[in-house]
Amino acid sequence: MNLRSDAAALLDELVALRRDLHRIPEIGLHLPRTQERVLAALDGLPLEVSLGKNLSSITAVLRGGQPGGTVLLRGDMDALPVTEASGEEFSSTLDGAMHACGHDLHTAGLVGAARLLAARRADLPGDVVFMFQPGEEGWDGAGHMIEEGVLTASGKHVDAAYGLHVSAASYAKGHFVARPGTLMAASGALAVRVLGDGGHGSSPHDARDPIPAACEMVTALQTMVTRTFDVFDPVVITVGSFHAGTRRNIIPDDAVFEATLRSFSPEVAERVGERAVQVCRGIAAAHGLDIDVTYEPEYPATVNDAGAYDFVAATIRDVFGEERFTEMADPITGSEDFSRVLERVPGAYLFLGACPTDPATAPDNHSPRARFDDSVLGDGAALLAELAVRRLALLAG
Repeated sequence: MNLRSDAAALLDELVALRRDLHRIPEIGLHLPRTQERVLAALDGLPLEVSLGKNLSSITAVLRGGQPGGTVLLRGDMDALPVTEASGEEFSSTLDGAMHACGHDLHTAGLVGAARLLAARRADLPGDVVFMFQPGEEGWDGAGHMIEEGVLTASGKHVDAAYGLHVSAASYAKGHFVARPGTLMAASGALAVRVLGDGGHGSSPHDARDPIPAACEMVTALQTMVTRTFDVFDPVVITVGSFHAGTRRNIIPDDAVFEATLRSFSPEVAERVGERAVQVCRGIAAAHGLDIDVTYEPEYPATVNDAGAYDFVAATIRDVFGEERFTEMADPITGSEDFSRVLERVPGAYLFLGACPTDPATAPDNHSPRARFDDSVLGDGAALLAELAVRRLALLAG
């Protein structure tokens, strides 16, 4: 079974699907046009298809010709609230929405894997679950799909799970990258509103100015990281939104900011939000101000099972060659809701370079100028299918 050559024969179709999806990006949990196109691409395959109740998910089960285990393959489908500036001829037709993270490639690649495996259904010792997921970009689509039963869609619990993410920069085109253990960070969201009393900018003593206190909180959060947490168990805090006031001579009633918190161990993930809230409350009290502050955990760390990682690395080296795979030295501080699946199922997540230019200088994922070389779709689909074939064979003994 030469999955690579069969995937190469599908490449033009997969590229056409990816570019079609790229033109109509949809954000969040409800992606009706994306769902419609994916269903059309799967039409005619011997799949048991079910749709999400509370989101535009697609779960498709391929029944193997022989009894055995169950492997899950995942592709996320949602876009980002970014206005595209890539210059691609198939750019987004919608202002304020763009497939800037490559999820259109993930979706097309998973369709390719479904086609490859459907052609080999009679020989498969077990079942494959294809998880087409909305809402990865901050909407916890994986969590919603788990609640709706994706991990037991075949009638029994999934035995292994694999996912793949393309990269617009950092890695050479066609190069696979992963690591055992923690691959990506846990994430959480800090929201702060500092409440004062507005007044004239010339008389700050007659007001309660929230801006200096909020600024102090921003810098104190960075000091908290370096003085509270072990440098070898890292924490990253970034304030990405800060709003206050309307004019230079008006002290506003409030100042608002939001931050993302990233960490790598369960212990730190549990502590960092609580500590950040304490810091902000303490500073507000010191300034005689009121405060509304909340911390919401988002995704846990993405952790590759050691055995699953070894299996993935060996498969890539065998199918594509030693030179096409690199083990990452360190995890990255991005986060990913496939971590929900890997909390419950032994599996692995990996990256595939899809940079069309120099990866050292190319715009990265989430940039409005991000570009992805869709010629990697064939190898991405082939790898997902190969992982399913080989893992089912191992489960069958």
